[in-house]
Amino acid sequence: MDKNTIMILIAMAIYMGAVILIGVMFSKRANASSENYFLGGRTLGPWVSAMSAEASDMSGWLLMGLPGVAYWCGLADALWTAIGLAIGTYVNWLIVSKRLRRYSIKADGAITLPDFFSRRFKENRKIIMTISAVFIIIFFTVYAASCLVTCGKLFSTLFGAPYIPMMIIGAVFVLTYTIAGGFLAESASDFMQAIVMIIALVTVLVVGTVSAGGISEVINSAKSYPGFFEFFGIASPALNEAKEQIILNGVPMFNSSNTYGIISIISTLAWGLGYFGMPQVLLRFMAIRNERELPNARRIATVWVVISLGAAIFIGLIGRALYPTALNTSSAAESIFIQLSTSMLPAIVAGFVMAGILAATISSSDSYLLIAASAVSKNIYQGLIKKNATDKQVMLMSRIVLLLITVFAIIIALDENSIIFKIVSFAWAGFGATFGPLVLFCLFWKRTNRAGAIAGMIGGGLMVFFWKLVIRPLGGVFDIYELLPAFIVSCLLIIIVSLATKEPSADIKREFDEVKAGI
Repeated sequence: MDKNTIMILIAMAIYMGAVILIGVMFSKRANASSENYFLGGRTLGPWVSAMSAEASDMSGWLLMGLPGVAYWCGLADALWTAIGLAIGTYVNWLIVSKRLRRYSIKADGAITLPDFFSRRFKENRKIIMTISAVFIIIFFTVYAASCLVTCGKLFSTLFGAPYIPMMIIGAVFVLTYTIAGGFLAESASDFMQAIVMIIALVTVLVVGTVSAGGISEVINSAKSYPGFFEFFGIASPALNEAKEQIILNGVPMFNSSNTYGIISIISTLAWGLGYFGMPQVLLRFMAIRNERELPNARRIATVWVVISLGAAIFIGLIGRALYPTALNTSSAAESIFIQLSTSMLPAIVAGFVMAGILAATISSSDSYLLIAASAVSKNIYQGLIKKNATDKQVMLMSRIVLLLITVFAIIIALDENSIIFKIVSFAWAGFGATFGPLVLFCLFWKRTNRAGAIAGMIGGGLMVFFWKLVIRPLGGVFDIYELLPAFIVSCLLIIIVSLATKEPSADIKREFDEVKAGI
């Protein structure tokens, strides 16, 4: 291990030590009750609420996945995805946050998303709670796997060590931290990590732009590849039989550019729909201490997202300008942020920038693990199996579930050729289609009933799998991101089934009207 690697390791160790310290500081408050552990006692301020929501949402996908897409196939795919996410962020905070915060309190103080759905419809048999908990476990296990892939790639690239041991080390660290601190520690560290992430992005963006000779040089380099710097076209790397990009005389080869038409644009913009169903974001709405602070939180979150997404995309373009042949597979392309950081920055600074990737990964994986654990321990164990379970028993069960979910996530993450962007896109679609429509209809349509809720959840969740595995491979007009058709199907099922079955009870309607009126 050379001197530079040691300096990077020291910087990252300092950062990891700070994260562990936060977990220890909040562990006593977190373990006071299950509400504190899973929702922080609804005490988050606007800055922590906003930045922890976005940090937990973006994950290592922001620093590795999105720059990797821009490096591999150019501007269009990454840009339209980012536009959809920015719009989705703003609209979600604008229309969902206040009413969900208010409704979660009105619904007998719900502290998890399945809990809210079940109490919103005043269930006795807890079918909605069970279905939503199952989907949360499935998709968050996939999400957590994407974070472990990020850890594995980061440590493997930095230290030249085998991928699998490095991935497992990352998993152990995240698991230990999450078990110790719960939601308060998670949110507090996510706030710090959001700051680290945006500093890391801006640092690499500025240094990279200067090293490349300025913005104009980066753009000219991108324009030299067919379709690489187009809004309505997309680059297509020329690949050999091993799926590696062909390099001739030190120049990366590209096929003729492909058209990025209206279907592709709508498909990528649909990423924004996912926000309406993201438990890790929705929980921050429920946990903020006062709904009057939500407008400030919305502004903070939107500015952070726009800056971060823009920087991540341009970093991919800078990477292609400075290191056009360094990363010759779509999976390897996701290491361009690491390549730029370790090549251009002093080792100690690069270490803290690498901590940005670690920050993104930790901030997401602890959220995913905690929410999945709460779905089992709070909603299934206490809600169905042992209704008289004490807080201590619920907490013990949550820790057991955290361990089991981490093990399954490790199994999914064993393939070091996994592409972070693709893993995240599938889990994002799953949550967006399963919960997004139901959240909107629960908050804004009084006629929504329990049968419609069940149909919408099941239909949306299953359509994600069906479209991804069966329909989308047909190509052509069917090559649409699975979130969009699954979201539409879920909406239609909620409307049709709700209208075809019995109206909600007078008590449910009264509660809806009180929330709407702010009573």
